[in-house]
Amino acid sequence: MNEADIRDRLRNVTDPDLGDDIVSLGLVNDITVDGETVHISLALGAPYSPTETAIANDVREVLADSGLDIDLSADVDSGVDPEEQILPNVENIIAVASGKGGVGKSTVAVNLAAGLSQMGARVGLFDADVYGPNVPRMVAAEERPKATKDEQLVPVEKFGMKLMSMDFLVGEDDPVIWRGPMVHKVLTQLWEDVEWGALDYMVIDLPPGTGDTQLSMLQTVPVTGAVIVTTPQDVAVDDARKGLEMFGKHDTPVLGIVENMASFQCPDCGSQHHIFGEGGGREFADESDMPFLGSIPLDPRVREGGDDGEPTVLDDESETGEAFREFAAEAADMQGIVHRRGLSIERSTPDHDHDHEHDHDHAH
Repeated sequence: MNEADIRDRLRNVTDPDLGDDIVSLGLVNDITVDGETVHISLALGAPYSPTETAIANDVREVLADSGLDIDLSADVDSGVDPEEQILPNVENIIAVASGKGGVGKSTVAVNLAAGLSQMGARVGLFDADVYGPNVPRMVAAEERPKATKDEQLVPVEKFGMKLMSMDFLVGEDDPVIWRGPMVHKVLTQLWEDVEWGALDYMVIDLPPGTGDTQLSMLQTVPVTGAVIVTTPQDVAVDDARKGLEMFGKHDTPVLGIVENMASFQCPDCGSQHHIFGEGGGREFADESDMPFLGSIPLDPRVREGGDDGEPTVLDDESETGEAFREFAAEAADMQGIVHRRGLSIERSTPDHDHDHEHDHDHAH
């Protein structure tokens, strides 16, 4: 079986989100047959996302009776020279943002990062909330980062995540009253002077609002996707719109909207109460033509988990934990769609029936 035969078989694998086969979409980077082994590089960029895992499994299935060992790899070319990248070993940088405070943005960021880590991904969590860094408290990280001989900081590890926070640098309960340029300088240092290593996902907990800090982050860091957190209230949704506009101006793809504090399940009577109204997040997502990533209930255990340092997403027995797991999977899937759609537009030819005579047409 040669490379052309294998490419023909791969035409039977469909990308469910883009609605065409992976060859026509340009999602096959390269095929090399080496003796009894076929090496296939696929343009998949969201590790452990359910959809991309399914695509990889379908590839194995259509080649199962080929008599060849299948060696699959995934690679998305960002188009940026590795030497110019601030974080060349980080595949995806997901910013968690909100237009205002008090919507549980840090809780969402912590549970997204812990959820991705639980799926098997290598994850970093960067608490960039300069004025109220509370992520270390939420995961009970009492250690402080250590420094290497060449003055690089080694992140603290918790629940399989590498963690860095402004809180580690400003000390216990020190008030932070900094001007914009100082903030920018410290944040840049936290990118460049930290040994993050190779990561599938970096989750950034941005400060609430649309001020200097967020803008300097977007200018210096190649964010691959943003998650906007809102609550069902109209006022929170209005504030979320500002966040959406900010990302639009910087051409940062928005992965979708997540609605936090959606409904409260009374522990005594079991009935649902919509304390902050109902459906605002989904309506906002529909209006702004953005994916809706899910609804997270208002659950006292989230606060207790935050206080005890155990992210709720790791609780297999709670409905809220399940809601966070579904949200993490949905966010990873959306990140994959952003990559695959971008590459497909760039690579696919108008004539989908055209037979690729050169197997390396789509190689990097």
